[in-house]
Amino acid sequence: MPIDLIIFDCDGVLVDSEVISCRAHADVLTRHGYPITSEQVLVRFLGVSEKDARRMVEQEIGRSLPDDLESQVNAATLQFYASDLQPITHVAAAIAAIDLPKCVASSGTPEKIHHGLTCAGLYDLLAPNIFSASQVARGKPAPDLFLFAAGQMKAAPERCVVIEDSVPGVTGAHAAGMTVLGFHGGSH
Repeated sequence: MPIDLIIFDCDGVLVDSEVISCRAHADVLTRHGYPITSEQVLVRFLGVSEKDARRMVEQEIGRSLPDDLESQVNAATLQFYASDLQPITHVAAAIAAIDLPKCVASSGTPEKIHHGLTCAGLYDLLAPNIFSASQVARGKPAPDLFLFAAGQMKAAPERCVVIEDSVPGVTGAHAAGMTVLGFHGGSH
């Protein structure tokens, strides 16, 4: 089968950010009365959209979290990115060597994706083909984000290959009818 599009997840596939992101989430959630470690965040929420993770925590604690929780997590994440974020080893060379259309489909917010790719020196290799779960009704594990990305890139789902590091991402890409490659090159 010919391949018309490569779709990359961002966190854990392009940038080694999962551990940093989990640390930011743990810090903010703990401050708001939901004590959790970065390791627990990794296990429970890897590949889950901010909106879905928030809903899960609120159901568990029986109350709403602050309206600006996502902003607080983003601010903490961006602060950690500036000092600690690295691209996945050799990913820039791999992206440059792929002579096919490519894009990013990430559960992260547009700001977080942009900042992460910029800090890691990858933004110019992939822009403007960067898509966020905030652009669709349902994030991973639903297929919506992958189908949206393929539609924007004018590629048939069955002719797309997705590179993912999370179970929700693999599940969503598979549900979209795409070929999925599991990747585990990040530090998580």
